[in-house]
Amino acid sequence: MKRKLNSQKIAPYVFVLPFVILFGMFFVYAIGNMIVMSFQSVNIGDIHFIKFENYRMLFSNSSFPIAIRNSITYTILTLIVLIPFPMLFAVMLNSKSMRGSDFFRGILFLPLLCSIVVAGFTFRFLFNETNASLVNAFIVNVLGGDIIPWTRLRWPAMSLLVILATWRWTGINIVYFLSGLNSIPVELYEACDMDGANAWQRLRCLTIPLLKPTLIYVLTISIYGGLAMFVESQMIWAGKSSPNNIGLTIVGFIYQNGISQGNLGLASATGFLLLIVVLAINLAQLKLSGALDRENN
Repeated sequence: MKRKLNSQKIAPYVFVLPFVILFGMFFVYAIGNMIVMSFQSVNIGDIHFIKFENYRMLFSNSSFPIAIRNSITYTILTLIVLIPFPMLFAVMLNSKSMRGSDFFRGILFLPLLCSIVVAGFTFRFLFNETNASLVNAFIVNVLGGDIIPWTRLRWPAMSLLVILATWRWTGINIVYFLSGLNSIPVELYEACDMDGANAWQRLRCLTIPLLKPTLIYVLTISIYGGLAMFVESQMIWAGKSSPNNIGLTIVGFIYQNGISQGNLGLASATGFLLLIVVLAINLAQLKLSGALDRENN
């Protein structure tokens, strides 16, 4: 038995086996069970198939379109902020003329080490709707404006969620882009300098095209992260429903129906649709970017 485990043919499968088992238990089985539950009425001691009733209830639920709108809006806004700006910061930090780049890299990465629960509580206090909150105190006392009800109006609430996402995820995206920049040969930049290219021309014609694999990766995980956002909204509104569902997301809708109300069938139907949408969006952007064509070749 020991000889067989040490053989070159069997040993690789032995090392991969723990991952395969965990992947099958916590991903394949979970997704399969979710798909089955989406066609069932799930109650304690009473589980039976109801065909497409959960999907009919889902599309007739007035909160579902709001959750979709909020998640899509949040995803688009975070993509606008969390792709170009981290890329520009990475280019600046990678420049030889940048002083203290290691210090700034550490500072920008620090928010990722903070728990999202702690970050959510902190931002809720910072953007509180009283004069005592730091942000509103600055707006009233320094800028001479009025108190902004950050958690009661749609666009201020969405801005708060995007600000929180920007604070937390800018650093890790900078790390991704720095990794991509380090893979670009220095000789190409030297050739650009010899041809008289300025900084903007180097960025547009050399850096961005060669960063395409990194851009595709960051775009993919950002789309998933935007559509799967949940904890941030829960912390901002302290686990309660937001006014007029301005902070309700698709995952929040799943939690609201599956955990709070115990309708696991409806929650499973929502999760299955979310899975299909996320896969479709990411496959579409991979196809449009040419990443799938390169893999096939």
